[in-house]
Amino acid sequence: MRIDMRRTTVAVIAMLAGLAFAAASPQTLSIGAASDLQAVLPALTQRFAQQSGIAARLTFGSSGNFFSQIQNGAPFDLFLSADLEYPRQLVSANLALGDTLYEYASGRIVLWTRNNSGLDVRQGLPILTDPRVRRIAIANPEHAPYGRAAVAALRHEQLYEAVQSKLVLGENISQAAQFVQSGNADVGILALSVALAPALKAGGTYAEIPATMHPAIRQGAVVLRGAKNQKAARDFLAFLQQPDSMKLLADFGFAVKRD
Repeated sequence: MRIDMRRTTVAVIAMLAGLAFAAASPQTLSIGAASDLQAVLPALTQRFAQQSGIAARLTFGSSGNFFSQIQNGAPFDLFLSADLEYPRQLVSANLALGDTLYEYASGRIVLWTRNNSGLDVRQGLPILTDPRVRRIAIANPEHAPYGRAAVAALRHEQLYEAVQSKLVLGENISQAAQFVQSGNADVGILALSVALAPALKAGGTYAEIPATMHPAIRQGAVVLRGAKNQKAARDFLAFLQQPDSMKLLADFGFAVKRD
């Protein structure tokens, strides 16, 4: 059998180069994250990559949907939930590591409307009974913590029955924001972090809904038991607790615990 030494040499070099590239390439951390983090988490993971050499692959959605996906084997390393209860349940089910459970922030909700809507959201929740408000966007309360907070605030002010027929439900808080930003809803009850994102901040106005009107939106993170990059996930949780990371979360409207 005749062997083409040139082709064999090229193949060996290519294989060795590929192995060297793989060894030099940074790990990739897979994170399932609540949609209220969509404006701030890319900046946080970029800073983390600069410090650690570990890149992150981000998937955003509703916390309840991620909870179901993880129960069915979704291959995330780290779960950043908008509801602390979901990570707690994953720990109880032995699907996440209990010693990594971390409450990283609390969320806030606001009324948001486009600059050209003619509505003054500074009037608070009663503005939702205005006849000009035909549709109100909120996240689906069945699996989105911000949706549950919106409903709780409306019930607190005894407005839920009066406006229930106006509610349009987004799959998550980002989709709810898209509804009102695009004009498919007149007002949204959104996360403050979403309202502070550049596009919404420039295109609308918001008024914060007092935290006394709804249960606290306690947000939690946890490393999943099946994580392929468990050490990197733990390192990112430690990074979240650094003062600069907490300040960035606060800048985007989250309440953070400070020592």
